[in-house]
This record gives sequence, structure tokens and C-alpha cells, in this order.
Amino acid sequence: MANKRNYQKELDAKIAGLHGEVPTLLLHSCCAPCSSYVLEYLSQYFSITLFYYNPNIYPPTEYEHRVEEQQRLIRSLPAVHPISFCPGPYDSDRFYKLTRGMENVPEGGERCFVCYEMRLREAAEMAKQLKLDYFTTTLSISPLKNAEKLNEIGERLAAEYGIPYLNSLPPGLLRLRLFPPGTRRTGGSTGKWQQLMCSLKCPAKSSVRICCTN
Repeated sequence: MANKRNYQKELDAKIAGLHGEVPTLLLHSCCAPCSSYVLEYLSQYFSITLFYYNPNIYPPTEYEHRVEEQQRLIRSLPAVHPISFCPGPYDSDRFYKLTRGMENVPEGGERCFVCYEMRLREAAEMAKQLKLDYFTTTLSISPLKNAEKLNEIGERLAAEYGIPYLNSLPPGLLRLRLFPPGTRRTGGSTGKWQQLMCSLKCPAKSSVRICCTN
């Protein structure tokens, strides 16, 4: 059996290789809670454009609420390097068309993989349009998301668009960074793990479970 890749070491090596330079990064975000630590951490090394593109979210009022919360977080977050906000279109029809016939596929299955690629492809296209140095996503912070699959898709799109993909960290590693032994809070002022978990389950219309708090 091949050894599993250590995405944490890969990211650390990438950051060490910057040698103090501050490249630009397009960070696709699913929601403010999931992006909070990622922004705090990566803004130490990158100038970030946060790209909010999530047409899978339902209902539209939830989407609008998440956009507002994302912008509020960016305004309040103490970032080392600049963070700008770039909204994507709420083209929910695209999501429903791509996942037609998969409505009953459980979370973590093929429907999720199609959704991953839809959002990462849009992120890669936006990063290329804006002429940024890297792109990545916050999606892997959820223990319900497949970090290896996200990285596989990201690396394939990186080759297609000619923009390097910054590998996402598996949720276990992120949780350890968020909560070192004996602690309960994030690295900043964005709340507890229970709050962070608020939007980790899929909020698509075909998923009954819009939110969890455990």
C-alpha cells in the first residue's frame, strides 16, 4: 500500500519556499465559520482574494445570510496581509443540472464530488482571470468532506488552468491547529468548535440536513 500524502508537510514546505515573498491566493470559501481559521493562518503568508461561490446552498435566504456573514468576518478579522472579497454568481440552476438524478445519493458520494469540481473549477477560472498566483478552498475543513478528493480535483484543475493549487488540509489536522490540547477556542475571536460546525453539513436543497451543531 502506498504511503498517504502528508498535506500538512506539503503546505509547510510550500510556505517555507516563499522566502518572505507574499504571493496572491484565491481562496474559495463555503462559509464564514469554515474560513475563519484558514484566513487567519494563510493571511500570514498570502494576499488573499476570498471567492464566495456556492450555488448549491438552499434556500436563497441562507445564501444571502452566508454572504453577509462572510463579509462581516473579513471586516473584523485581524489579518497580516490584505483580504478582499469577490462574490460569485448564485447560479443554482447549474448545480441542479449537474447533479440531476443524484438527489438521493448520500452526502460524501458522487453528488458531492460533482459539487466539489463545479466550485473548484469556477475558483480556478476566477484565479486565472484575476491573474493570481494560487487557488485553494476551505471545503476540506469539514470532517464530512473528502480532503483527498478535493486535492485530487484541485491538482487536476491546476494542470488544466496553469495555476498552482494549494493543497487543502484534512479536517483532523485543522482541528488540531484550531484546538491544541486543553483548549476549546479558535486561533482568533470567531468562536467555539460547536459554532464552527454550524454549516459543515451540505446545505443543498436535496439534503434535508441543512445545519448541525455537534
